[in-house]
Amino acid sequence: MNDDIDTRYLETLLGYNTRRASLTIISRFMERMAVFELRPVDFSVLSLIGHNPGITSRQLCSVLNILPPNLVGFLKAFEKRQLIERKPHPTDGRAVGLFLTESGSALMREAEATAEVSDLSTATNLTATERKTLTRLLQKIYLPN
Repeated sequence: MNDDIDTRYLETLLGYNTRRASLTIISRFMERMAVFELRPVDFSVLSLIGHNPGITSRQLCSVLNILPPNLVGFLKAFEKRQLIERKPHPTDGRAVGLFLTESGSALMREAEATAEVSDLSTATNLTATERKTLTRLLQKIYLPN
């Protein structure tokens, strides 16, 4: 078998490079989040709730592109773990807001610090400026203008 596989063409494609980088970043992230029993989507949902107290289920679904039935399962699991609670929305009396509990806030402080370390550990070949530029460029692909 030939060990010299020519990947030069694939390496010119944005999708190929993005996927390869994503697999590396996500696998390291998942290893580090295992101690918190959080998958990437769990982390994202809890982080959004923590940084947006009172966020609604509808808003979470919209921001993360999650189907409402799938979010219901996440929220039930978080409630069972006593990480979130539902309360009347701060400004919309018809809506229910989602809030981190005290233990949810403590968990997310640790998890977010771990996420930052994880990101840095996967990008050791990049300078701080290059990491910031890469993040900005990636956001140009998926965020609206």
